[in-house]
Amino acid sequence: MEDERKLEESMAEMSVDEAKEAKKKAKAEAKAAKAAKVAAKAAAAEKGKKKTKLGLSVTKEENFGDWYSEIVTEAELISYYDVSGCYILRPWAYAIWEELKAFFDGEIKKMGVENCYFPMFVPESNLIKEKDHVEGFAPEVAWVTKSGDTELDVPIAVRPTSETVMYPYYADWIRSHRDLPLKLNQWCNVVRWEFKHPTPFIRSREFLWQEGHTAYATKAEADEEVKQILDLYRRVFEDLLCVPVIPGVKSEKEKFAGGLYTTTVEAYVPANGRAIQGATSHCLGQNFAKMFGIEYETEERARALVWQNSWGFTTRTIGVMVMVHGDDKGLVLPPKVAPLQVVVIPLPFKGCDSSILVGAAEELTAELKAAGLRVRCDARENYTPGWKYNHWELKGVPLRIELGPKDLEQRSARFVRRDNGAKEDVSWQRLVEQAHFTLEQVQKDLLDRATKERDQNVVEVRNWEGFLPALDAKKLVLAPWCEETAVEEWVKANSAGGDGAMGAKTLCIPFKQPVLPEGTMCFAAPDKPAKRWTLWGRSY
Repeated sequence: MEDERKLEESMAEMSVDEAKEAKKKAKAEAKAAKAAKVAAKAAAAEKGKKKTKLGLSVTKEENFGDWYSEIVTEAELISYYDVSGCYILRPWAYAIWEELKAFFDGEIKKMGVENCYFPMFVPESNLIKEKDHVEGFAPEVAWVTKSGDTELDVPIAVRPTSETVMYPYYADWIRSHRDLPLKLNQWCNVVRWEFKHPTPFIRSREFLWQEGHTAYATKAEADEEVKQILDLYRRVFEDLLCVPVIPGVKSEKEKFAGGLYTTTVEAYVPANGRAIQGATSHCLGQNFAKMFGIEYETEERARALVWQNSWGFTTRTIGVMVMVHGDDKGLVLPPKVAPLQVVVIPLPFKGCDSSILVGAAEELTAELKAAGLRVRCDARENYTPGWKYNHWELKGVPLRIELGPKDLEQRSARFVRRDNGAKEDVSWQRLVEQAHFTLEQVQKDLLDRATKERDQNVVEVRNWEGFLPALDAKKLVLAPWCEETAVEEWVKANSAGGDGAMGAKTLCIPFKQPVLPEGTMCFAAPDKPAKRWTLWGRSY
């Protein structure tokens, strides 16, 4: 009231035009103040409201580490657990693991491998039998030292791997050449108490895996199996996960502790330029047979040691797939491992009978299911179509099928690919056939794109001067090497960056070798002749 009185007194002293202008200005200011007050009130209400978060808050390019940590939780692959370095595998992740498991289990059974299960606890006396083996795992072994309040007389290790659990019993079971070959596999968990920075799927203190342990009469048989298993691992990555890998043999320094030699498939993550070991197939030779007394009577009645292999792949495979294919919208799943390959979304519209639309969508869903596809109709009424699009894109479902009123009239549906966003209208008559074709194309395109990107980032380097710039450019480096451990250690020490970048290590000596001209010298020790091209990189 006081402000109005002052305004009236001021206007009495003005001309009529001046008074009108002043009044107009005062009204505008009052209106603006009222609008600001309403906006502030709305903002406060919005702040107090519980929001539904959908999507990622960071891009893959700007901060790869944060992007990865966010995508594995927001896409409902894992939840963090109360014990550091341990994670809960949610149904979406476990379903992917089951697809990998079903393929591999079926293939090894064709080879005559049988599944079994051994206890997870390892007596200390068994673990320390093989000196090199225990030294390789010692920093990661978790020990049980108490039962309730009572200290155990002898500590018991939780298995980091099962050679020392299984082989004392192989010595009991294998007595004659008739007991060979012995080919066992187990699907289980193992514990490796990593002290490095834990990363879901990639580096965790407990993880799921399969581990095969076989025994043969001859080295030739063992060697042949090593190759067969490694090729199965290649197929897991390339045929199922659409992740290209480079098969090869590990250096002496990087081979399995206590083994004769180790073969590996190595993958590449373009976003940060790091390599990652995919899976390994080891020939253990006769070393463990000597330690555990695994010998048999030959047909000639002589005593001989068996030749052994061990091989395994883990849930790390899922993390590699996420890193290679995921984008700023979420997961991009290859159809062969996707828990859902297709999601059908009816699009209700004003004036359209939604029950008819949903009924048609459910019929199409049933047809696709009958054709062997993993499919779901998302007809939830409490979410908008846009929300559903974002949700299933985040989860990585390879193919979305949209069905609206016009589609109903035309007896067609719209296909939308997750990997590239391509859209196509398809008649109901061709729906099943085209769904299969599209999923096959997605599978092929994912591998082709990842292979092209990987190949563009593998460079040949012949000297030390070119090695570090290539590493810093996030490349994998193929270089001629003398295969001496001292040089390998020197490279690792001298390729660590001042900015905290890790040193490079040998990833593998690829089976597929470029021509090595006679007289080629080692890239890191120019006074030493090179033996083979070797793949180097910064690695997880």
